[in-house]
Amino acid sequence: MSGLATFQAAAGMPTTVVLPLYRQVRATAPSLERAGPPFTVTFGDRSETAWLYREQVGAAQGPQVFFIEHPDFFDRAGIYGDDSGDYPDNALRFAFFCAAALTVLPQIAPEARVLHAHDWHTGLAPVYLRTVFAGEPLHRRLGSVLSVHNAGFQGHFPSETVAALGLPADLYNPRVFEWYGRMNILKGGLTFADLAVTVSPTHARELLTPEGGFGLQEKFIELGDRVVGILNGIDALAWNPGTDPHITANYSIDDLAGKRRCKAALQQAYGLSQGAHAPLFGMSARLVSQKGLDIVLGADLLGTSDAQFIFLGSGEHRYHAALTELAAANPERVAVEFAFTDHLEHGLLAGADLLLMPSLYEPCGLTQMRAQRYGTIPVARRVGGLLD
Repeated sequence: MSGLATFQAAAGMPTTVVLPLYRQVRATAPSLERAGPPFTVTFGDRSETAWLYREQVGAAQGPQVFFIEHPDFFDRAGIYGDDSGDYPDNALRFAFFCAAALTVLPQIAPEARVLHAHDWHTGLAPVYLRTVFAGEPLHRRLGSVLSVHNAGFQGHFPSETVAALGLPADLYNPRVFEWYGRMNILKGGLTFADLAVTVSPTHARELLTPEGGFGLQEKFIELGDRVVGILNGIDALAWNPGTDPHITANYSIDDLAGKRRCKAALQQAYGLSQGAHAPLFGMSARLVSQKGLDIVLGADLLGTSDAQFIFLGSGEHRYHAALTELAAANPERVAVEFAFTDHLEHGLLAGADLLLMPSLYEPCGLTQMRAQRYGTIPVARRVGGLLD
């Protein structure tokens, strides 16, 4: 989302971003300043006090970035949940955020023309826009877009949640929120949004199928041409082996000597056998079933070749354990790094020969695009944005 906002602003489109002030944001952005007095957010029979913070990103022509502070909702160890699962009040947390953003919209973006929400967490914004805020002059003229980055996450809650969040109870019906006896926030947001966008043309078609629609295929079919697939992109300035400050040596398509140095440095850093001719596979991903870890672990990775593998990312304990065991048994050929950082991903893509990306489904994916910038060949399944 940050890349989209940055490039929109650079193209001359005034852009304002509103985010929750999570604990993790406060820890990494100490320069935030309060933008005015506290304000009241009303939804349903609840009234909550919120504070608005502001940060300017980059140059003056960059996007405006605001944060909504509510310590009880957002000053938590996790963003969506903790080790025991999702926070039980997530519907309330994100409904509050949507209502708060719409409340301050006339103050922070009085000339706005389009409201762009992302995934189920802000799926109530298009709904509130056409119900609770329908009588407000600014809100009445706004168009709304809901981007679906991963339709596998939909926001399911008890049916009574609809009324509890200040919405008309009759919206709990099969066309809007009702989904197998529960409230489905993504479904309701799609119903009210003027346009639904997903992150690749192929995935837009997949959403129309039982295999790819995650139970919402009928809703996506109903939307017809209101569903559009637009392929994600990457920041070609940040992901450029010719200028990248994160890698051992810079290189280009005309001179790959630096890539060979990056590979040697990567092998040394992870304790792998040194050798320019051993194919080095990298995988940078969340270690979850969606990313195809079972395919990887079920394959004869080591076989009779001298291939090497580096896995970067964190996720489910069972994959941590399996990869740790594999690396311990083959320390000169397999390495695992669970503490993902942007710096490490740059180094991995610069030094690896090939990128493993066997995702079961992948709405778009960015790592394969970054890898190609670094001359690292993606080995991927023919799904979603990987096909595009």
